[in-house]
Amino acid sequence: MGKTETALEQSQRARIREVAPTRPFAWLALGWRDLTLAPAPALLTGAALALFGAALLWFARDEFWWLAGAFSGFLIVAPVLATGLYAVSRARSRGERGGVGVSLAVWRPRDGRLVGFGLLLALAGTGWVLTSASLITGFADAPVRNPAEFVQVVVLRSDSLLFEAWVVLGGVLAAPMFASSVIAMPLLLDREIGVWSAVLTSWRAVMANPVPLAVWAALIALLTLLGMVTAMLGLVVIVPLLGHASWHAYCDLVDASGLPESKSV
Repeated sequence: MGKTETALEQSQRARIREVAPTRPFAWLALGWRDLTLAPAPALLTGAALALFGAALLWFARDEFWWLAGAFSGFLIVAPVLATGLYAVSRARSRGERGGVGVSLAVWRPRDGRLVGFGLLLALAGTGWVLTSASLITGFADAPVRNPAEFVQVVVLRSDSLLFEAWVVLGGVLAAPMFASSVIAMPLLLDREIGVWSAVLTSWRAVMANPVPLAVWAALIALLTLLGMVTAMLGLVVIVPLLGHASWHAYCDLVDASGLPESKSV
């Protein structure tokens, strides 16, 4: 009987490349190209998430402490939501037609790895929502029910460090989730690799490219915020743009040719 391969050994079969700090802007350009070549799955995904964001804004309009945490959690689970777009970019890179059918096929529960990793990220996002809500409601000097009150009570209070604490805590919780998922989800889609091996590969990519991936994380946050402040309409384009660009980030950062191709998609 052969020796069982450890998660680290399997991860090391994927070679990590180093890229320039400005490379994330090239990922965005490549993502835009994929979006324009296959607009239907991109815009359907973007519209669905924009509607979800609008619904979230409506239901949480008087409970802003939930809204603030939920949108922060959105950034954590975004790699899962973009899985169908990874599949479209993957198909196009192979010279195949990447249409709506390709995008929807990944949501069939045939691959336990994708489902399992998606659930882990969803739990992490839920944990941040609860933590954010507890922090704001527990330490704010007045009720926070809407964006205006959040700015007045939390952001602009010069005698309180609540906003700074909220931002730091969000960063502390989001950074390891970003490092764990930025490469893992497209890698799981593309190759036969275990979940923990994919997470280790993602961390290896981040440690080898701290500046480029810090730039990439900042671009994701800024573009997502831009989509939100346009009454969610901007997310129709921004979400698929980031999804397709994330696939190209994976392709640039990881040479996964040492791993077998995934047969689940």
